[in-house]
Amino acid sequence: MNENRIDGFCAPGFEPVKKVFEANFSQRGEVGAAVAIAVRGEPVVDLWGGLADAQSSRPWERDTLVCMMSVAKGVIALLVHRLAGLGVIHLDEPITRCWPEFGAGGKAHITLRQVLAHVAGLPYADNLPRGSLYDWERVTTALAAQTPAFVPGAVRCYHSATMGFIAGEVLRRATGVPINELLQSELCGPMGVDFRIGLTLAEQSRCATMIPSPGNILDIARSRPDSLFGRMWYPIADDEDFNSRAWRSSLIPSANGHGTARGVARLYSTVASELAFGDPGPVEPGALRTGIAEQWAGREHSTGMFWRQGLGFFLNWPPTRPMGPNPATFGHSGAGGAQGFGDPDSGLGFCYAPNRMHSGIDIGPRATPLIEAAFDCLIRSS
Repeated sequence: MNENRIDGFCAPGFEPVKKVFEANFSQRGEVGAAVAIAVRGEPVVDLWGGLADAQSSRPWERDTLVCMMSVAKGVIALLVHRLAGLGVIHLDEPITRCWPEFGAGGKAHITLRQVLAHVAGLPYADNLPRGSLYDWERVTTALAAQTPAFVPGAVRCYHSATMGFIAGEVLRRATGVPINELLQSELCGPMGVDFRIGLTLAEQSRCATMIPSPGNILDIARSRPDSLFGRMWYPIADDEDFNSRAWRSSLIPSANGHGTARGVARLYSTVASELAFGDPGPVEPGALRTGIAEQWAGREHSTGMFWRQGLGFFLNWPPTRPMGPNPATFGHSGAGGAQGFGDPDSGLGFCYAPNRMHSGIDIGPRATPLIEAAFDCLIRSS
């Protein structure tokens, strides 16, 4: 079997994307991956290839699901802004309006806006033992009791694990529906987007096997358990490799979103086209503009990296968070190299999703040339 077989299609004018995708396998150590591009919600690139499981030589298929890590944050942010646009939740109201227990420890005035902007001062929860990250009630109860690590609003500190739990519990309190069900009923289901938080056993059978690289987020956390980043991820199991049944089935909205590149690209293209062309979409345009407005630009406290932050989204920031030529492009990358975003000027949506994780905390050497090729093709075809 040809382990580097590439399947799928490229619309005329987008063939260079396939050449870059092929080069990822031949030159950059790709094992299995998918890349997809949509414009105004319509696919122009939908490619997948390599191995979903290297040990068994199981090939990557059209419907293979892959864990995209923090790409999930951007998808959850779209759900939040959809419900904000419908008036179900309010970003600037204290979270205690719907979650009274959250006010403990001096958090009575923290808002969902602060959480989405990573300035709420809640990057971790104390008193959570190893292995407790998979227990929704335990984590949200600990977050409700937690005293902020920083004065709310004062420090730009990535809520790496906690953003999804806090946002998800706010949505659950406001609607009565758990985050995984709400994501399907309000956003992904109606759009036909194959992206989920918390997989059934049947869905897990479609998963690519992740290949953590040295220097991944768990290595960093385990090597420095008393550091800020170590405290963020202390509750994860010691032996987690992002392939366990617990990881795949639990509700960890900041990090364990599984889906197809095709679905994420279509989702971002559709919402970006609302702003670019006035096309219909799932998020009220005013709410979407609020979500993608820059909240801050500068050094983030836990990593020391510079980036631009929206409300739940990264904003375009080359070279560590590249999303093409438009500074207004919004989306989210995931640990290991996954990337999903939308360009609100062209209506382009992009997603790249690999199973071999990049060792750094930027998006790595495989996504960037795909992004560059995508926009080169778009410009030439315009």
